Formats: sequence, structure tokens, C-alpha cells
Amino acid sequence: MPKLTYHSHACFVLEHGGKRIVFDPFLTGNPRADIEAAALPKLDAILLTHGHGDHLGDAVPLAKKHHATIVAPYELALYCGEQGAPDVHPMHIGGAHEFPFGRVKLVVAFHGGMVEGENAAKYTTFPCGYVVTVGGKRVYHTGDTALTMEMQLLEGRVDVMLLPIGDNFTMGIEDAVRAVAFVKPKVAIPMHWGTFPVIEADPQAFKQAVGSLAQVAVLEPGQSYDF
Repeated sequence: MPKLTYHSHACFVLEHGGKRIVFDPFLTGNPRADIEAAALPKLDAILLTHGHGDHLGDAVPLAKKHHATIVAPYELALYCGEQGAPDVHPMHIGGAHEFPFGRVKLVVAFHGGMVEGENAAKYTTFPCGYVVTVGGKRVYHTGDTALTMEMQLLEGRVDVMLLPIGDNFTMGIEDAVRAVAFVKPKVAIPMHWGTFPVIEADPQAFKQAVGSLAQVAVLEPGQSYDF
């Protein structure tokens, strides 16, 4: 049975079959993180939605420590490789690949593309979302995104949807509810809220607004969801 553990912001660890991946490991400097990067258990892969500092986060140090594969949009993967990540797997929107831990497909996300890091100016890239299939279950991590019509292409194809509700930089609650209506996941888990004052949001208000569209699991940092 796959398990998701939320570590605040957009950071989740997905475990299944003895494999473990992390999405957007922004832990160092994250005021709501429940765990330090050094305390994460053994990682097999690190999936990055884009290069902003609150998503790229601890990816390269973690990749070095765990010899984990960084999966990212092409330009961001190259940047991580130049920073010393021992194994990177570049991908791009619409592409899919079978990894030892499961199948990964990159999907559209509407957001900024600047990579934040030393000597990173040439690596402006496309942000993305991920649909990851493990154990016959499909997890859609939307990344930082606005509401998009492309989400309708995933209707009925998602078991668990991880989506931002914090507004300002991403969807707020109103658009996030519409995103759930577009995708029709079995379960929706809100993310990217409360880390900073500008993205304060009430996940219980999101849950109430979703209503019968999907089950909503509100996770606090450190909490897990089995599915």
C-alpha cells in the first residue's frame, strides 16, 4: 500500500515496495518543516517541479548523500548535475519514463521558470507537475500552478491529487476546488499553504468547499496518508 508523508509546503515523501521518493524537498529554511533534510530516510529519487528555492531546496545535497536520482525538467536536471548531483534524469512536458520505483509522467503547470541558485541564470526552465504511478495507484503532484484547462485531460485518471491552495503565487481555494472538479481524483490533499504569511489559507475551508467532489485529507507536517 503506497504511503504519502507531508513535510509542509510542497514536500511529500512517497513510499511503496521498499522504494522512497521525495517531491520538492524544501526543508532547510522552511519554518513549517517537521524534519531536517539530514533526518530523511534513504531516498531512491528526488522529483523537482521547478527551480524556485522553495522547491529545489535541499535536492542536490540529498542526491549526493543518498545517491538518489534527480528527476526534473531538462534544464533543471542539467543544473543539478552541474552542482554535483551524481545521477540526474532529464525529462520534459508530456514525456513519461519507467523507473525502478514506478512510472513518472510530466504534465503542464503554469508558473515561473527561473532556477534560483549559483550560476543558474542560463537554466530558466519550464515548471511541471507529475503523475507518478506506484502499486497501481496514481499520484498527481500539480507543482506550483494556476488552474489550467489541461487538468481536464487527467479526469478519472488520478487517485490522489496534491494541489496548492495558498493563492498569491498559485491557485487559491476557489480555483483549487475547480481543479478538483476538473480532475475528479478519489482524494485531494492541499499543499503550499501556511508556510509564509502571504500564502496563509484555511485547508478546512478548502475541504468544506470540495464537498462531495472528492475525499479531502488535510495533513499537517509529519502526518501520513495510506492509500
